[in-house]
Amino acid sequence: MFTGLSAFPLTPTSEDGIDERGFANLVARLSAAGVDSIGALGSTGGYAYLTREERARAAQIAVDAAGGVPVMIGIGALRTSQVRAHAEDAQNAGASAVLLAPVSYQPLTDDEVFGLFEDVSRELSVPLCVYDNPGTTHFTFSDELHGRIAALPNVAAVKIPGIPADQARERIAALRGKLPRSFAVGVSGDQFAAGGLNGGADLWFSVLGGLLPEQCLAITRAAAGDEAIALSDQLSPLWTLFRRYGSIRVVSAAAEHLGLIAGPNLPRPLLGLDPAARKEVGAVLDQILAE
Repeated sequence: MFTGLSAFPLTPTSEDGIDERGFANLVARLSAAGVDSIGALGSTGGYAYLTREERARAAQIAVDAAGGVPVMIGIGALRTSQVRAHAEDAQNAGASAVLLAPVSYQPLTDDEVFGLFEDVSRELSVPLCVYDNPGTTHFTFSDELHGRIAALPNVAAVKIPGIPADQARERIAALRGKLPRSFAVGVSGDQFAAGGLNGGADLWFSVLGGLLPEQCLAITRAAAGDEAIALSDQLSPLWTLFRRYGSIRVVSAAAEHLGLIAGPNLPRPLLGLDPAARKEVGAVLDQILAE
């Protein structure tokens, strides 16, 4: 489950609800490409903007469309009772794992975050991946807290923020020193993924993998060598757009450009890019696909 490329698709969503056919098609593309796992309802999947009913439906669509590829479902929410409900829905849908970020309005303490994972993990029948994403949660995990949480039942992996290539090996080794031997460490931050994989990460949790799985699989399969860095560098125009506009807006515009979704299909108040930016995304995408 926690090796290779875990591809995270959009959940195309408007004020009318989820585009179920569009979402199923996005997931089916990833299965056909041979990704190692699929991460539905992550940050790219807009989990925080959806109702429980929408999330439960999206989880079921993802599992059904994945064609046997393992699916991990995001279950983060403001209240522990809500997280438990999302975990139940994910398991009922047939998820192979769940992904949990400590979502909050008030700042959380280490003990509060530990308590969340303690309460949720004890009720699971599938593995849990810790979602360490300070850019959205504004909570920073210490390695000591990661170690405490990793000792809980059913907690099997962590998704950590991107690390510059020259720091990746040292960072991952330091974190592994606090974790059980069998615990999986995965990297995010697509522009840093090749360095993270070369630095000893077990897998890449990828935004772009949800749109261009073949290119991201090539990087993943080339890990532990210079080729992975070279392949990632070929995508640097996209990494620049991610930094400029935000990955979810860029991926939405790219999916629209490829005819995979109709319109931006982002939950309000998120908006799609303006026409000039969409044109820029399309031009970069066309160049990359032509190479």
